[in-house]
Amino acid sequence: MRTARTPAPAVRGGRALYELYRAASGAAAERLGRPSIERPRPDSPLGWFQSVSLGEGIVRHSARLHPSRPILLATATLSSFEVIKDLLPDGVMYQFSITEVCVCSLHPSTVLISFIRYWKPNLTLLMESELWPNLILFAAEKGIAVALLNAHISLKSFNCWSLPIGLQLVSLMLSRLSLVIPLCSIQAVCFQLFYPPPQIIHFAGDLNFKIWYAHSVGDIDAGKEEVTAIEDLQQKFRNRPICMAASIHKGEYEVILQVHDKLIKMYPTLLLVLVPRHPRDFKNISLACHA
Repeated sequence: MRTARTPAPAVRGGRALYELYRAASGAAAERLGRPSIERPRPDSPLGWFQSVSLGEGIVRHSARLHPSRPILLATATLSSFEVIKDLLPDGVMYQFSITEVCVCSLHPSTVLISFIRYWKPNLTLLMESELWPNLILFAAEKGIAVALLNAHISLKSFNCWSLPIGLQLVSLMLSRLSLVIPLCSIQAVCFQLFYPPPQIIHFAGDLNFKIWYAHSVGDIDAGKEEVTAIEDLQQKFRNRPICMAASIHKGEYEVILQVHDKLIKMYPTLLLVLVPRHPRDFKNISLACHA
């Protein structure tokens, strides 16, 4: 996990501000490929999880299956860091994403080269990520296996990759991948239209949901508090119809609430569960629900 110098004594608000400043400062350096922690056992295999969202369930499950293997998790935002920092098991290291994964380029920058040379991953897992040519092609060139987990592609990206030049490039990228697990059947079809090697696409559904379900039925060792919370929710809502809108963005929840107002007239016990894509939207959604 991330290490840092202990700050001078301060009031609670001052400490929180200090922690935010420290995280932001560390993020700037890490995004330029400057690690803030040492790589354990330089010659041992290392799995690099690159996540757009949190994905801590998949990472925790992987750490449970391979407790002796170092795991590096990189996410892009400070809000992700604040949510996930206390949820990761021992042995899982956290860094902010390098800027390279946000740049659609064919050639690796010095940032990506420095990152790969330092961490020396033998496996890269891109979770819920778009396709990044420089990262995928450079990793494959270095003999690093690359997999897409909960793979999805937006309509805009699909249209761009479907152009003659884009189609050649996306087909080349997919040929360098070891595994693609699409988020849903529609996404599986989208990836198949780019002519990938037939053996790399394996449809397993939403991995985050599968990990959660495995926790709920006891297939995965979960903490006592987690198990109790899941059982309480199952008991409370077992006889109610549930509508969930997950990974929603700003502006979408207003439409969902309007639909809910109409549905609840037909299903009075209907329970609506809203899960925003970004934690910062929780407050606005809460205000909209009470309006």
